[in-house]
Parts: sequence; structure tokens; C-alpha cells
Amino acid sequence: MAVKPPRPKGPALNALRAFEAAARHQSFALAADELSVTPGAISQHVKTLEDWAGQPLFQRAPNGVSLTPAAQRLVPLLEAAFDQLGAATRLLRSMGTQRELSIATLPSLAQLWLPKVLTGVRAALPGVSIRVTGLETPPMLRRELFDLAIFYEDHVEAQGRVILHDQIFPVCAPEVAQQITCLEDLPDVPVLSDLTWDQDWPLWCAAQGLDFAAFANHSRYSLYALALQEARAGAGVMMGHSGLVEQDLAQGRLLRLPFPAIHTGRVLTLGLAVEDDPVLADLIKFFTPPP
Repeated sequence: MAVKPPRPKGPALNALRAFEAAARHQSFALAADELSVTPGAISQHVKTLEDWAGQPLFQRAPNGVSLTPAAQRLVPLLEAAFDQLGAATRLLRSMGTQRELSIATLPSLAQLWLPKVLTGVRAALPGVSIRVTGLETPPMLRRELFDLAIFYEDHVEAQGRVILHDQIFPVCAPEVAQQITCLEDLPDVPVLSDLTWDQDWPLWCAAQGLDFAAFANHSRYSLYALALQEARAGAGVMMGHSGLVEQDLAQGRLLRLPFPAIHTGRVLTLGLAVEDDPVLADLIKFFTPPP
């Protein structure tokens, strides 16, 4: 009779993935956001891995977690392994007959900026399926199955190709603009902002010598597009971002108030999953404005 002894079992792949994300972020909460699970799930995966290894991998403290010396030796190996797994998965997907272009971007960009760009992309890639996913934070292109990532980054730390420099300036519906003749009128008018860029108004006001704390009526929205919709309806003045309000200004739904624009220190960038992919490289011209 054949003998089939039990083979030693390694830890679960999900536990290794949870540990690698937590180690890279030095945070269970940020790892949970990346992997779309709860911080409790990350903690449980790490505990399972520690039990399997027979030693702690994190030092827990009230202000966060840090890697043990043993875990520090493990992290580079896991990072490389998951990067290679991502590359293998991408290669496997490319073997199919149906090419798909997958784009990750902010919801506001997906709604307000990307559609006009995709007109040229579709003409250049007939028969290619295009998928757009709205995300609040950039994906890891070397791990996830996105071809392009379009997000705002701090100009100093930007990693992708710069598409445009982010400028902000107040905009409103024509009927609201009639109430505003000078900067001093703004504190008496309702102002609108979204939670993602909730510092835009204080930043712009500081540059104009205005005290934003004096603004009595401030409405906040979870999405930029919601604030923009309210501005179109005449609910107040919002801080417009270059690139996101162009169509509304061109069609007269919104007016730019005659006050200076300022740079936010952010830039809109384009990241490519595979730099030497000729198809992706040929698409850069559609996302980059002419000089």
C-alpha cells in the first residue's frame, strides 16, 4: 500500500500578503485600506503568521506598530515575491485575445476630465475594451491589474509623468456672480467644498489675505462632483480646479470670478504599469496637453 505522509504546510498566502502590506505601511489600518479588508482582519492574519513562525513580527505600541529585527529580514523577500506575482499575472492576462485598457483615477477625474480624453484613445485603439475605476488613492501598478493611473500628487514627490499643474480659483453660477463685486463680498456668500480637498478654501484665502474663519456659511460634500453640481444650481461659490471645471466654464454654466488663481503644490500625473509597452507609450499624447 502506498504511503502518503502529510507534507509540511506553509502559511496562507493571504496571511503573507497582509503582513507584507502592514510592514510596508507600518500600519494595520493602511494595510486594510489597500487590501479592502478590516484592520481586525489584518491583525488576525499577522497573528496567524506569528503563531506559525513561533515569534513576533511586530512590536505593538500605543502609537503604532514597528517591525522586529527578524521581520525586517523577511520584508524584502516578500515584496519581491509579490511584485513578481503581479508581473506574472499581468503576463497571463496579456495572453488573451481581447485586449483591455484598465485605468484607475480619482472619481472626480473619471467624471469631469477623463471622458474628453477617452474620445481620442478609443479612436486610436479600435476594438480595445476600456475599463475605468474610480479610486481615492493610487493603486500599486506593479501589483494590481491597472494599465494607467491618473492621480494628483505632491509636486515635490511626484512619481508619474506630469500632465498639468493644479491651480484653484473661485467659480459660481452666473446669478451668484452678480452678488460678488470684490473679495470682501465672499465671506457673506455660501461657499462649497469637498472633503478630499477641504484645505483649498483656507489655502486660497490665505493667499488673498482673507480669514477663512470669517466665512459664515460653508457646505461640504463627499465628492467634488457633488459640490460642482450644487455650484451649477446656484448654491454658492466653490473652488474650481483647472482641468475639472473647463467644460462648465466653456458652456457658461459656471463663471470664474475675477480673482487670482493660485497653485496648490499638486500636479496631475500619469503612471504606466509597463513603461516599455508600446501601446501604452503611444497613448501618452492623449493625456498630455499640447505645449
